[in-house]
Amino acid sequence: MSLPHKNEEYGTEVYWDKRYEQEAEDASFDWFKTYADVADVIRKLIPSKDARILMLGCGNSKFSEEMWEDGYKNIVNVDYSPVVIEKMRSRHKDVRPEMTWEVKDVRTLDGLDCSSFDVAIDKGTMDAMMTSSTDVWEPPEQVIKDCTAEVYQVLRVLKPNGIFIYITFGQPHFRRRYLTGAHVTRKTSLEINQLGESFHYYMYTMRML
Repeated sequence: MSLPHKNEEYGTEVYWDKRYEQEAEDASFDWFKTYADVADVIRKLIPSKDARILMLGCGNSKFSEEMWEDGYKNIVNVDYSPVVIEKMRSRHKDVRPEMTWEVKDVRTLDGLDCSSFDVAIDKGTMDAMMTSSTDVWEPPEQVIKDCTAEVYQVLRVLKPNGIFIYITFGQPHFRRRYLTGAHVTRKTSLEINQLGESFHYYMYTMRML
């Protein structure tokens, strides 16, 4: 794995394209939690296996693959790296043909219709956009702009009664600001659950009301 010289490189397309180009065709990496770690929770949050699911910043994670194996066939995977999207499309096109892979920036989600998804999942993508900041209490304006843009777009493409699941290591007093506020233009509820025992992760669930 090609590690960045500086943490802020995690938030750049150049870094990810280069990393994915260097990795083997069958390489995979999962941030924070695997699907097996949270499968029981996911099944409760998404009881219908027919739900249309948007995977934000999919990378080469096995999360979508393992959800597909668990019966969730209708998954649209997006990432702004054309390198990884082409690799993942090639890897899965024959064995998991229902899944689709599209080059898209989570801050714009161009080409995705309003109210077209039941569920959106972010596992570490928003966190990557925060790496340019060393001050978690007072992040720079660009970080706030990028993260709130993602949330705005997610809420745009979610159906009424849809849900946004965000998995992160970020504690509520650092992450809540991105999930509430003026950019949240639709009525929602926010539920926060702690995952793990020693090193804690968090699952934030925004529900459309």
